[in-house]
Amino acid sequence: MKALVVPKEQAEAVRLRLLEQGCLDTKRKLSKRGKHLEIPITGAVPPEFKSYPVVWPDDAKYYEPEPTLRDLMRAHLDNDKLALLPGGWQMIGDIVVIYLHSDLYPERKQVGDAMFKLYPNCKSVYLDKGISGKLRRPGRELVVVRDWVDDPAITVHNENGCRFRLDVTKVMFSKGNLQEKMRMSRLGKGDVVVDMFAGIGYFTIPIAVHSHPDKIIAIEINPESYHYLVENIRLNGVEGIVDPVLGDCAEMTPVLSADRVIMGYVGNTRHYLEYGIKALRSGGILHYHDTVPVHLVPSKPTGQIRDEACKQGRRAEILDWHRIKKYSPGVWHVVVDAMIT
Repeated sequence: MKALVVPKEQAEAVRLRLLEQGCLDTKRKLSKRGKHLEIPITGAVPPEFKSYPVVWPDDAKYYEPEPTLRDLMRAHLDNDKLALLPGGWQMIGDIVVIYLHSDLYPERKQVGDAMFKLYPNCKSVYLDKGISGKLRRPGRELVVVRDWVDDPAITVHNENGCRFRLDVTKVMFSKGNLQEKMRMSRLGKGDVVVDMFAGIGYFTIPIAVHSHPDKIIAIEINPESYHYLVENIRLNGVEGIVDPVLGDCAEMTPVLSADRVIMGYVGNTRHYLEYGIKALRSGGILHYHDTVPVHLVPSKPTGQIRDEACKQGRRAEILDWHRIKKYSPGVWHVVVDAMIT
């Protein structure tokens, strides 16, 4: 019976993420250990939480058993369909976003009602139909909504001491890189930071709130995401730190102006690497995200950074790299930290 040892201030965010992934042992209680909490887990430690210590406590305390989604759906599904139910889902603010196998679509309303029983404070349930296009717009279908709700898609999500307002049908919210966002929130004090793919402020807001940089230039091309980026800057009281910019980072990224550049978009990040490196002053730090086949980790992204720096007559020193999460079968989302001189 394993448990992750997590600082108290990070525990709730980590607990919720483990619950969504189906890795939280909901039968056991969390235990206090000084300034840390032991969060019980089942199975292997998810890659995004590998940096937390693991213990095997011999004094575990248990909750009274609570119903699971499968328990609640037994009256509606046969055993074959019960096996298709997901083991995890996203809780964004007070909204559940859940992926369902196509064979379960006819029962999606019953699944939504079951989620309401599991989460009494949840106001709506949406089906996740993926992300599409350069602007990464989410596909969502409303399944159920509470009678008293006027705006089923709009919520405020609390994470790592920050607040994010968003419309789940118009912008994405990635919770799979929680530990990376926490790591970044400890970097950048006194720096000029350029966040090239700012979204609604996934990295910008935690850095502004916790690290107190001199300035963050947050660039976002999607008008819907930019709208919520501006709202979240106000919501978190960091108007004096963050300068939001609406536009393509290939055109709007400044040159030789930054101490730190974040390239947090995955998919075709390499096409923008030129602009990320150009933005950095000598000695500046690049945080480069990309999706990489497992057999090319980390050689492909580190090579791309070195090659682009060389083209510009500069040098890249690889400081570190991390696996963030599995992106697809045989493909990892990774981040590389490099100093550009």
